[in-house]
Amino acid sequence: MSPHLNRRGFLKASAFTLGSSAALAATSPRVHAQAQAPDKILGTVIDFAAGVPDAQAIKAAGHSGTVRYVSGRRPGTESWMLGKPVTLTETKNNAALGLATASVYQFGKEATADWKSGAAGALIHAPQAIDFHHKAGGPLHRPIYVAIDDNPSREQYTTLIRPYLQQFNVLLAQSNYQLGIYGNYNTIDWAIRDGLGSFFWQHDWGSRGLIHPRVTIHQVADYQRNVGGVIVDVNNVYAKDWGQWLPV
Repeated sequence: MSPHLNRRGFLKASAFTLGSSAALAATSPRVHAQAQAPDKILGTVIDFAAGVPDAQAIKAAGHSGTVRYVSGRRPGTESWMLGKPVTLTETKNNAALGLATASVYQFGKEATADWKSGAAGALIHAPQAIDFHHKAGGPLHRPIYVAIDDNPSREQYTTLIRPYLQQFNVLLAQSNYQLGIYGNYNTIDWAIRDGLGSFFWQHDWGSRGLIHPRVTIHQVADYQRNVGGVIVDVNNVYAKDWGQWLPV
């Protein structure tokens, strides 16, 4: 995701052998991801927006894949946000080296955050997420992480975020996709209590140093690396199925 000094930190890089799990995940039925114990790190994946690292560089850095934007560039970022959206060429190049991809949707940010339009916003954003995912080779039955890139209050969650995620979930399900959620500890916990989400990618902004036991990917504040000339965020993986896929 885009850099925020108040929600990033350092994490330990760990080798992660993808093996056949990504290929199986691409055709797997709907399941709820089950993360292992929070202290059991299975490997690392990266996310980025300012550019696209070469597949060889990602492989050489020891990462198992990427979490990629299935969303366009918001107004004012066209000149630098060169890593959006993910393309079929990119996912195929990565797959050729055994690197898997997971999808995340985020268009707006801060004052223009997608969730601030509630359920009505999902009617706009979900079709775009599905379209970009499909164009990049994303298969059916995989999750699309929906970004709540904030530290919301409970009132904001109840009045705007929950309706946004509920409507997004309906539209994803109608097209045979699953709902993943990118958010902080509280957002993930509230969503789980409301029966929302099957995959959970946590950021640290407002998480109070906690890692939710259902987390599949954890993005710790301020941990960035240069991979192939592109600044990327490094994420710990806690589940064998972290929402990854290979292009079809």
